[in-house]
Amino acid sequence: MTIRSTGGRVAAYAWLVFAALNLVDLFVGITGDPDYSLTTVTIAFLLLLGCGIAYTVGLRPVIVGDEAGVTIRNPLRDVRAPWGAIRRIEGRNALTVAFAGPDGTELETRAWVLQTSPRAQAKAEARAEKEARKGKGQAQGFDLRGRTPTAYAAQQLNEMRERQRPKARSGAPDKAAKAKAEAEEEGPARGTVRWSVPAVASLAVPLVVIVALLIAGAVG
Repeated sequence: MTIRSTGGRVAAYAWLVFAALNLVDLFVGITGDPDYSLTTVTIAFLLLLGCGIAYTVGLRPVIVGDEAGVTIRNPLRDVRAPWGAIRRIEGRNALTVAFAGPDGTELETRAWVLQTSPRAQAKAEARAEKEARKGKGQAQGFDLRGRTPTAYAAQQLNEMRERQRPKARSGAPDKAAKAKAEAEEEGPARGTVRWSVPAVASLAVPLVVIVALLIAGAVG
């Protein structure tokens, strides 16, 4: 299961194409003579900064659910939570995952993808309640409540989480099997939170160069 923002990716690729064409025009001279002045170089790094923003905001964010756990990649940070470390998954205004962190304390992360406004959430709940009152969703009233894309993604992840839990013969979660699995893994499952070096560099490097160029221009 992989969830990305289609609109964000389209906008990001559109900017990358726009920036590439402008960089070629600046330094090769498609519509005029190439220019290597301080102003032109500054404009070039402004375009690169825009590319960094397009990458971090439009291309990086993703939610991935697999057999081992959940990965949430936000603009600057990557979160990886094994199923055994996850405490709860909720989907209201944003998809949130609460999990045991590296030191055992509970951490919570919000996914950048699938943000839902409070107004959209309220409309979805009102629509579900209206259908339930009409008798069309009596057996599914709870499932229909708040059925926004965010809520649906949370439901899918919770179903995957339930399938990965060790089951007893009765079908209930087998705590003994879980404890055994944790022991074999040398301790309980823990999630990780890491900064993305490429994402930070894609913003920091052009920004530092731009500041340096502006200072050089002011001094010169």
